[in-house]
Amino acid sequence: MSETIGFIGLGLMGHGMAKHLLAKGYALRFTTHRNRSNIDDLVAAGAVEVKSRAELARGATAVILCVTGSPQVEEIVYGKDSGEGGLMASAESGSMVIDTSTAEPASTTRIRADFAARGVTYIDAPLARTPKEAEEGRLNTMVGATDADFARVRPILAAYCENIIHAGPPGHGHVLKLVNNMLAMTQAAAIAEAMAAAAKAGLSLQKLFDVVSAGAVNSGIFQMIVGRMLQGDLTGLKFAIANGQKDLRYFTHLTEMLPTSSFVAEAAHQSFVQAANLGLGDKFIASLLEAQEQINAVRIVPR
Repeated sequence: MSETIGFIGLGLMGHGMAKHLLAKGYALRFTTHRNRSNIDDLVAAGAVEVKSRAELARGATAVILCVTGSPQVEEIVYGKDSGEGGLMASAESGSMVIDTSTAEPASTTRIRADFAARGVTYIDAPLARTPKEAEEGRLNTMVGATDADFARVRPILAAYCENIIHAGPPGHGHVLKLVNNMLAMTQAAAIAEAMAAAAKAGLSLQKLFDVVSAGAVNSGIFQMIVGRMLQGDLTGLKFAIANGQKDLRYFTHLTEMLPTSSFVAEAAHQSFVQAANLGLGDKFIASLLEAQEQINAVRIVPR
C-alpha cells in the first residue's frame, strides 16, 4: 500500500489510530504540539514527523484530524492563529480531510463547502469508545458522506475501527455523535445525582449498584462510573468533564437551530458547567461524583 495519510492530533485517541494505520501499511506523516511523549513507537514503526501543514498535506490521500472540537478544527483548517496557514490552503485537489472530532454541525457545513470549492472532500467521521479501544484498533465511527465518498474512505477507517456506520449524507456523522454523547452525558449527570442522594440517605451504595446492575436501568455508563468508583477508581470512563460540557453545549446549540426542546440536555449541561467551575474540568466523567460531594457535603467515593 502506497497511500500516505497525514495525521493531526496524537492524543489519547490519536496515538492508537496512528499505530493501526501504520500496521495496515499506510505511510504516515504527523505534526506534534506540546506533548511528545507518545511518538517514539510511531517513528520506530515508520511514521515521519513534519514541521508544517503544507508538508503534511503534500501528496497525501487524506489528512485525519483528531482534535477536541470546532475551535481546534477551524484553526487547523483556516490557520488564522498559526502563522503558517491552514489546510484550506495546502490540501490538494482530489484529497480528503477526515474530521474525527465532535464538532458543531454548522461549522462542519461551512468547512465542507469551503473545501469543496477547492476540490477537496471533507468527511465527518467522529469516534465512539475509549482510548483503550483506540489502542486495540476497535473504535466505532459514524460517517457523514455520500455513498461514493463513504466507499472511498471506508478502507482508511477500517484500519482503526471495528464498527463503521454510514450515518447518512455529509454532516450526519457529527449530528449522530452529538445525539449519542447527549445520551451518555445526561446518564452520567443523573447517575452522579442519584449516588449523592443515596449516600446522603445512608443507603448502601453497593446494594444500589447490585440492584441497578440486575435490572433494566443498568447501562455501560453506569458500570464504568459506579462499578469502578466503588473500588475507589474514578477513571472508568476516560473522557474529560470539560469535553462532556463542550459536547452538551454543541447539542443544545443544535436543538436551538432546529429548533427542538432540550430540557434534559440543558440541565445536564449545567451540571457539567458546575463541575468545571469547581475545578474538575480536566478530570474524567466519574468526577461528577466529586462535584456532588462538594455541593451536597456528602461522602460518595471510598478513599
